Amino acid sequence: MNIDFPTEISSLRDTLGNIIAVTHPDELKERIRDLSQQAGDPALWDDQENAQRVTSQLSYAQAKLKRLESMEERVDDLEAMVELAGEAADEERGSLLDSAAQDLKKIQTDLADLEIKTLLSGDYDERSAVVTIRAGVGGVDAADFAQMLLRMYLRWAEHNNYSTKVLDTSYAEEAGLKSATFEVNAPYAYGTLSVEAGTHRLVRLSPFDNQGRRQTSFAAVEVIPLIETTDHIEIPESDLKVDVFRSSGPGGQSVNTTDSAVRMTHIPTGIVVSMQNEKSQIQNRAAALRVLQSRLLQKRHEEEMAQKRALAGDVKASWGDQMRSYVLHPYQMVKDLRTGWEDGNTSAVFDGQIDDFINAGIRWRKDQQGNE
Repeated sequence: MNIDFPTEISSLRDTLGNIIAVTHPDELKERIRDLSQQAGDPALWDDQENAQRVTSQLSYAQAKLKRLESMEERVDDLEAMVELAGEAADEERGSLLDSAAQDLKKIQTDLADLEIKTLLSGDYDERSAVVTIRAGVGGVDAADFAQMLLRMYLRWAEHNNYSTKVLDTSYAEEAGLKSATFEVNAPYAYGTLSVEAGTHRLVRLSPFDNQGRRQTSFAAVEVIPLIETTDHIEIPESDLKVDVFRSSGPGGQSVNTTDSAVRMTHIPTGIVVSMQNEKSQIQNRAAALRVLQSRLLQKRHEEEMAQKRALAGDVKASWGDQMRSYVLHPYQMVKDLRTGWEDGNTSAVFDGQIDDFINAGIRWRKDQQGNE
C-alpha cells in the first residue's frame, strides 16, 4: 500500500473548501431558520402545494448542511486515524492503514458527488422538473424505446426517493408510447435532469421485426422547470384554445368514461399541451395550464440566453441531433456522445442507474459554460 495520505487529505480539504465557499453555510443556516419558521406556522397547510414546497426545501437544506458538516468530520477522523497509525505498533499499523485506505476511497466518492451538487447554480436549477419523452424516427421500435426511457427515469427517481407524478401518456397503436409527460418533485430535479434533454438513440435487434433485423430508433427528451406561483406567467384566456376529449389508453379506467382529457393550445406560440391522467376535466385543465406556463417560462429563459449570446457575438449550436446511444446489438454499451461516459451494463442503465451519466453531464455543461 503506497498511499500518500498527507497529500490525499490535503486534496480533500482543498476540494471541500471550494465546496464550502460556493455553498455559503452561514446563508444556508439562515435559510433553514426561515424555512423552519414557515413550516411551524399552522396556517401553512391551508395551501397544500406551498406547504409541500416549503417542507421539501427545508428537508433538502437540512440534508445539504448535514452533508457538509459530516464531510468535515469524516476528513478530520481520517486524518486522526492516519496519525494514530503512525504511532501504533507494527502489527496494528497495517490494520489501521487498511481502514484509512477504505475510508479515503469512500470519502473521495462522496465528495465528488457533493461537488456535483454545487455545480447546480442555474436560474431554475433548484426547481422540480417536468419531463416529456416523445417517440421519434423508428416506428414501433421508437414508441417502445420511449416507454423504456419513461421507465428508466421513473426508476431513477425511485432509487433517489424522489416523488413523481405521470401527467400524460399517449399510447402508440401497436406498442409503447407516442409521448409521456411526468413531474419529478424534488429540489434541484430540474438542474439535475436538464442534462438529459436531447435526442436519445437505440440500436438493437427489433422484437417487432419478424426477420429479427437490427433497428435504429430515436426518442426526444424535453426537461423544463416546474412553474411556481412567484413566476407570474400570465396567459390571457384569449391566447388559449382548449379542446376536451375522451382519454385514451388501457381500458377499464375511470378516466376513459368521460370527456375529461384536455388539449390546451397557446395560440401566439403554437405550444400544445395535453393532459389526461387526472380523473376530472378541471384537474387536467389545471395540470395543462401549469405545464404550459412552465414551457413558456423555459422559452422566455432560452430567448434571454440567446440574446445574451448574440450580444456577446458568440452564438453556439445546440448539442446536436444525438446526445446518447443505447446499443444492445451487436454489443452492449450505453455511451454519452458529449461526455464520453459509457457503461456496458445496459440492463442497469435501463433500470435507472444513470447517476454517473448525469454527473458527467453536469460537469460537461459547466466546462462548456466556462468556455463561452
